[in-house]
Amino acid sequence: METGTSTSNSENSRNDSYETIKNGSWFNQFRNGCNPWMARYVYGLIFLIANLLAWAARDYGRRALNQVTKFKNCKEGENCLGTEGVLRVSLGCFLFYFVMFLSTLGTSKTHSSRDKWHSGWWSAKLIMWPALTIIPFLLPSTIILLYGELAHFGAGVFLLIQLISVISFITWLNECYQSQKDAERCHVRVMLLATTSYTVCIVGVILMYIWYAPDSSCLLNIFFITWTLFLIQLMTSIALHPKVNAGYLTPALMGLYVVFICWCAIRSEPVGENCNRKAAASNRTDWLTIISFVVALLAMVIATFSTGIDSQCFQFKKNVYSEGEEEEEVEEDGVPYGYGFFHFVFATGAMYFAMLLIGWNTHHPMKKWTIDVGWTSTWVRIVNEWVAVCVYIWMLMAPIVLKSRRQRASGT
Repeated sequence: METGTSTSNSENSRNDSYETIKNGSWFNQFRNGCNPWMARYVYGLIFLIANLLAWAARDYGRRALNQVTKFKNCKEGENCLGTEGVLRVSLGCFLFYFVMFLSTLGTSKTHSSRDKWHSGWWSAKLIMWPALTIIPFLLPSTIILLYGELAHFGAGVFLLIQLISVISFITWLNECYQSQKDAERCHVRVMLLATTSYTVCIVGVILMYIWYAPDSSCLLNIFFITWTLFLIQLMTSIALHPKVNAGYLTPALMGLYVVFICWCAIRSEPVGENCNRKAAASNRTDWLTIISFVVALLAMVIATFSTGIDSQCFQFKKNVYSEGEEEEEVEEDGVPYGYGFFHFVFATGAMYFAMLLIGWNTHHPMKKWTIDVGWTSTWVRIVNEWVAVCVYIWMLMAPIVLKSRRQRASGT
């Protein structure tokens, strides 16, 4: 009896300790040693270092030529620098996070062996990570190029996960505003935020016409921008339909998202195009180019990190609450986020950063301090924009379609 009581007290104390760490500051999460909240930042740092290594292999690998040629499959360094260098570093990063994905998939309880492996054992991981980074440099070019082709698919999976996460966040934000007790005050905030978002969308579209469609010969850019404007109108019309009634906020925020993607797509057009004056202006390497590159790199790492900890956006099961009933709390000993999903996102993110650094083309040379440049990059962004709109419209229409199907089934 005493043993059972002591075990229960020990578990309670550990749960209380985890709760203190969870609700504590960012510094407190690091000070308390190995825990899942500290671990996610360490994994994010490893991912950032891998990005920097891939960039260094592409832009400054020639300086390490003497060391690189020691590897068997690096013929005078050519096969381990530039595009192949990026793919080799990316493959090492992918292998690390894929091993972590397989070893943590299905973890549901804290203090379990897999939880300890995810949150600790850093000495073993500091050996495993460099080893898995070096292994791709020992592989022949045919395997690396095959990985480059597969990375297109993995990067597409990452983009799909990311856009679902963004749409889920927008929907969650709208639901939070609608659930506020002070409905009148909340309505003012929603209208203010929606109006601001639509204003930014219109200004963004006008600026894109000025910068990227200076004359009528720029038909492709005019099509991209005009079609983006049409998609914003389409999302707004469907969201405001009486049967949908999703309000102004979600289509306004989605409008911001698609305008941003369209801008990124046109910015990815190769330098020297007559319709891309901004790209032509940045043909030389200056501080603005370097800062833009660093910001884009950090934004990609932060997007991967935030998407990785957002495993709830893929939990389709919803709890039904009675009126006035509060949302059911998460189990005390449950993991704070899906470890397997977290590492899977980082694994696909490793493929994604490789595609950005090589312009989605394994045979496409990239200039220094550039990221995601080329016609392939442009079309990937544009297709991503269209898919995002389709997913959003489906999320609006799905409840109505499913409801009508159930009514027809019950009627027959």
